[in-house]
Amino acid sequence: MSDTAPTARVIDGKAYAAALRARIARAVETLKLRHNLQPGLAVVIVGEDPASQIYVRNKGEQTHEAGMRSDTHRLDASTTEEQLLSLIDALNGDPHIHGILVQLPLPAHIDATKVLAAIDPDKDVDGFHIINVGRLAAGLPGLVPCTPLGCLMLLKDLHGDLTGKRAVVIGRSNIVGKPMAQLLLGESCTVTIAHSRTRDLPAVCREADILVAAVGRPEMVKADWIKPGATVIDVGINRVPSLDPVKAAEGKTRVVGDVDFKEAAAVAGAVTPVPGGVGPMTIACLLLNTYTSACRAAGIEPELPELAA
Repeated sequence: MSDTAPTARVIDGKAYAAALRARIARAVETLKLRHNLQPGLAVVIVGEDPASQIYVRNKGEQTHEAGMRSDTHRLDASTTEEQLLSLIDALNGDPHIHGILVQLPLPAHIDATKVLAAIDPDKDVDGFHIINVGRLAAGLPGLVPCTPLGCLMLLKDLHGDLTGKRAVVIGRSNIVGKPMAQLLLGESCTVTIAHSRTRDLPAVCREADILVAAVGRPEMVKADWIKPGATVIDVGINRVPSLDPVKAAEGKTRVVGDVDFKEAAAVAGAVTPVPGGVGPMTIACLLLNTYTSACRAAGIEPELPELAA
């Protein structure tokens, strides 16, 4: 299978995300001119986790580029849970902040569930608050987790109407799997949530017109798991040893998804690469949620310009 030439369309999430951020920037400029309103995003990071530091810096840069206010609160790893909750309470009451994001993971002495529950649901741009989880399940307006929202946008850009399609989501996390299934249900797909205990998982996956892999297992999904012509969305981000033996011996790594891309590309109709697929959509959708939250707080209907030709 590895020698078979790729036939699938490669879904360029990086390009779509760039276009989406440009649309958001134009919408933000309109908000400023017409309503004197600048959306504001506050990001809170506790400790010195290197990956989190890079991610937070990227969020700040892209927030500024979109014309939004960006406040980053960097707290020592010794920060107490009480101190963090006090900061969140202040941000909840700040009229210039429309989105609050607490970067995970948090230090072990802080209860992440308690912290996330303290965020005002209408400022919860990660979409993790139980109120927003309930809104999504009930089909009510709310803030949706960024990664599943990005996946759905890529799917609708590719297919338009998703009505009647059979979708399989591998993974049942609160961050991706469950909300992804809810979003696909909302688009009138027939949805199956599969996981590590699903019997004959490859056979279940072969039923899917849309296959979303979000399990965190490197290149688990092989060609014979995929229905010919299906659309495959790979949410996985896994670090594995470099293919170069010398680099691997030096501890160098490469990033792969949950899908064996080369195999999938020979069978699927369309597939997202890793990197460059779903990943860039996450921050773009964070900005979209912040824009949406600002509009709702001001009683304004959110309206994005069309994609540039």
